Amino acid sequence: MVASPEERGRALRKRVPRSSVARWRPPRGRDAMGVLVDQERGLIKSLLPLRHHRMSASAFAFYRGSAAVMAADLVGLPATGLRVQVCGDAHAANFGMYGTPERSVVFDLNDFDETLPGPWEWDVLRMAAGLVLAARDRNFSKAISSESVYGGVQAYRTAMLQFAAESPLAVWYERIDLEKAVLAAPWAERGLRRTFSKAKKRTAEHLLPKLTGGSQPHFVDTPAFRRIDLDSGTAEGARRVLKLYGRSLAPHVRRLFERFTLHDVAMKAVGIGSVGAQCIIALLLSEGGAPLLLQLKQARASILERYAGKSPYRNHGERVVQGQRLMQAASDIFLGWTTIDGHDFYVRQHRDMKLGVDFRSIAAAHLLRYAGACGWTLARAHARSGDPGALAGYLGRSDAFERAVVRFAHAYADLAESDYDEFVRRVKADPSGRSTAIAK
Repeated sequence: MVASPEERGRALRKRVPRSSVARWRPPRGRDAMGVLVDQERGLIKSLLPLRHHRMSASAFAFYRGSAAVMAADLVGLPATGLRVQVCGDAHAANFGMYGTPERSVVFDLNDFDETLPGPWEWDVLRMAAGLVLAARDRNFSKAISSESVYGGVQAYRTAMLQFAAESPLAVWYERIDLEKAVLAAPWAERGLRRTFSKAKKRTAEHLLPKLTGGSQPHFVDTPAFRRIDLDSGTAEGARRVLKLYGRSLAPHVRRLFERFTLHDVAMKAVGIGSVGAQCIIALLLSEGGAPLLLQLKQARASILERYAGKSPYRNHGERVVQGQRLMQAASDIFLGWTTIDGHDFYVRQHRDMKLGVDFRSIAAAHLLRYAGACGWTLARAHARSGDPGALAGYLGRSDAFERAVVRFAHAYADLAESDYDEFVRRVKADPSGRSTAIAK
């Protein structure tokens, strides 16, 4: 008799007990700063000081920029062998809101630079340790940080049980629709309504005046946003990227894209972990002056490849796009990719109704609810590419896994804070701010 997916999942507990993550210890010979130096090879050297400055802001900011360190730390952790399409950097700040092709606003994962097939556990543990660091950044109690991790992992487990009972098609259609959440929320939930209203306004038409500083459709310079001369080599490269990228679009979307013409270009330093990779913001206008803002971002090899295996895609831009489409409930219609001069790129709309949580001011109650949304969302993303039955069978109906992950999350957060202290010490000791600042 053939075992069911749930039975196979339960059988895995004998080899990899759910409590095993609580017994994790740092690998021998661990060199976090060396891993960071390796990660920075190939990045734009002039942007490394900015990268280090942003990572120095807090232990949580450092954690966001050091996904490669955690990947190296987790490789020796006992794993079930169940593989899914992983985000690769599923910390709490890489979830958020964005617009669907139907112009709804959904809550989902929104960063896939490191996506790759790999162990599902890595995403869950990345989310969990990040929640502890986010709570510590706000000086919340240990009880609050533990509750956020417990709630996030519990939401992951219970959602996986739900998805195991659903058809693959039903799982595919699952999503967190913010508009439905607003309509179902009590009137007292003003914060959710304000967030929804703010996200709906983050379209190209609303963003353009902020990026141009007035009525003229040309970008203006800011410390992290620099306009590029349209006669420069960088602008010419952007033209080539856009021309070749169009071939990756579906024919009906390509027809829409061809109604726009490049009008202006700027370089932007995005996020924390991505600082140093090439990122170009392109303003395109239709014949009638309607704007389209596209982000052209360099795609490098995933930090997970060394540990989880090579990508099935030769082009890392395609790796990012296909991973995003597989994990998200709905994706940007302008997602595409190309290669020029040996560099892979992926393209998407810039900030299309995109909005994240401000962890510098988040309240404890909101962090707890947010953690639950992240856990549910991550489970849905994993269920789309993995075997929800086997995952549900392994996780079970008790809270054994949640309790183990809470212990892991605090232990790893302690280690990340220690790494952060060492990182800041080395950066301060080297006024150049280059990669040599963190090298031994």
